[in-house]
Amino acid sequence: MKSSNKLSFRDRIARANSRGDFAAVFMMLPAVILLVVMSIYPFFWLFRYICYDYNGFNAYFTGARNFMRMLEDETFWRSVLHTFEYAGLKLLFVIPLSLLLAVLLNQKLTGSSIYRGIYFMPTVISSAIYSLIFGFIFAVYNGILNASLQKMGLIQAPIDWLGDPSIVMLSIVIVAVWGGFGNYMIYFISGMSSIPEEIYESSRIDGANGVQTFFHITLPMLSPVLKVILMLAITTAFKDYQSILVLTDGGPNNRSHVMFSYIYKLIFSSSTTPQIGYATMLSVVAALIIGIVTAIYMFVARKLDDVV
Repeated sequence: MKSSNKLSFRDRIARANSRGDFAAVFMMLPAVILLVVMSIYPFFWLFRYICYDYNGFNAYFTGARNFMRMLEDETFWRSVLHTFEYAGLKLLFVIPLSLLLAVLLNQKLTGSSIYRGIYFMPTVISSAIYSLIFGFIFAVYNGILNASLQKMGLIQAPIDWLGDPSIVMLSIVIVAVWGGFGNYMIYFISGMSSIPEEIYESSRIDGANGVQTFFHITLPMLSPVLKVILMLAITTAFKDYQSILVLTDGGPNNRSHVMFSYIYKLIFSSSTTPQIGYATMLSVVAALIIGIVTAIYMFVARKLDDVV
């Protein structure tokens, strides 16, 4: 009898065909082609123009000029700091809020499924649409927010929510949290549904209250889901820019520019010639920054698992 490592090429083909390997390959082929065409090829295409001055029509080799320009570009490096500020503020609010609502809506109370749908609704709405709506809400003189606060006597004069450099980032974060917390809430609820009900019954028999049950049962057993949610939230926060372009267009005075909003303006701004070559350099640097942040998070999470 022939050993498996001495099978002829024809025998290997026949065995693979009998196992259905070819059918699996052909079923996966459209998805693989789409991945290569839409993701992998454009990523490697970026590296082609790092050393070029390219405006979409003509490409001129410039050597290391784009790299030197990046080192001296204060606006870009400020946008990097703004990205960390935006991501930190968003994570500070969106994760606790999502977890709190998930715990409340997981109590199987009357109408909880309706509230789940309501809170999840912003996730299925385009960020450009709800950012435009919030732009009207934050308007200085005819906005709903200023009118409501003045009517309640909380402020004396209208606040420029999107034009004041000291509060513009907080205003943007409020919009981002509103648009994203429902998605993470559903993830948390899915994780809680996998926790056996017998564990909660045992804790109640032992006299544990709701706070003790949350910190000693729910939160520890949610740790695998929480790690995935945090990774998704971090990468999403660092890549956000659509709401910023709609609400402030990077203003005032570039105060709300994050990395990808600045890169977008370099390519698609109608007031200047498209700077695709330089924007390509910045895109690669931005991707490296996000990759480093993600790697650090995964390293810390793995170390915490080892400690626990």
